[in-house]
Amino acid sequence: MQDIRSKFKRQLEIVGLILSQNYSGLLRSADLAYVFEVEELTIMRDLQQLRSIGIDIHSTKKDGVCINKKLHEQKLLELIQQYSSLSQNSAFADKSTKLLVNRLGEKSLANFVILQMAAEKSRVAAIDYEKDNGMLDFGREICPVLVFQSDNYWRVLTCSEGKFKQFHLNKILEARQTERSFPKISDNVLEDVFRFSWKSWVGTDKIDIKLEFNTVWKERILPKQLMTNESFTEIAGGNFIYETTVNSLDELASWIVSRGKGVKVIEPEELKTRVIALAKDSLGNYEND
Repeated sequence: MQDIRSKFKRQLEIVGLILSQNYSGLLRSADLAYVFEVEELTIMRDLQQLRSIGIDIHSTKKDGVCINKKLHEQKLLELIQQYSSLSQNSAFADKSTKLLVNRLGEKSLANFVILQMAAEKSRVAAIDYEKDNGMLDFGREICPVLVFQSDNYWRVLTCSEGKFKQFHLNKILEARQTERSFPKISDNVLEDVFRFSWKSWVGTDKIDIKLEFNTVWKERILPKQLMTNESFTEIAGGNFIYETTVNSLDELASWIVSRGKGVKVIEPEELKTRVIALAKDSLGNYEND
């Protein structure tokens, strides 16, 4: 198993090296063999296997090893996800998984498998869920459509009558299969659900927002891409206006309050009201100090 992982990791690294700008001259198969300390024939087999998964990579005397067709976004996402999983040291397992295992032990894997299989087969699942108030909701039926990570937690996204809801896997004490099915949710719908998520909230709302950032935040925010669809417009005094579309004002309001000075809500008015209310609640914690 380790040999297979090492081979696939090397193949992905070959793609990365060819795409990088670290080499001014040609990279030939012999050069790659030297870098990875393998035979040149091994590199040639690697290139062949990469072509079999849709990467147009070849080795010629004139051009060396090169990729002839640009990799599309979906392929890049797939390769990065695969490479990150192959490169991660097991001693540094992600926080989400550690929290899940510490909380539920072997049930963490059992529940994960049941929910993932239910999502893949569009089967209803029954869960015993610990609510925020500590009460237990036994035998709650859900329609799992996706198990995913967000904001340091594993979550299961469910859909019922067109409405999406998510549950923390840490709070699912038991998950059980059923024989009942539900209508499959298309990938396009799921993509749209996550496109407008500011952090972890998922839903079908689409709310246009406009924020003003001062010059201090300019250097912090401009280099980052907070959302897939966003725009920045510089205004007088060096400040800039940030515009995007989100699916939750509550989540964004919490984020704005946590930024502190220099982030101001322009639109909508409802978001401004929520930010002010949250800020007042936070100040209330110190009224008696």
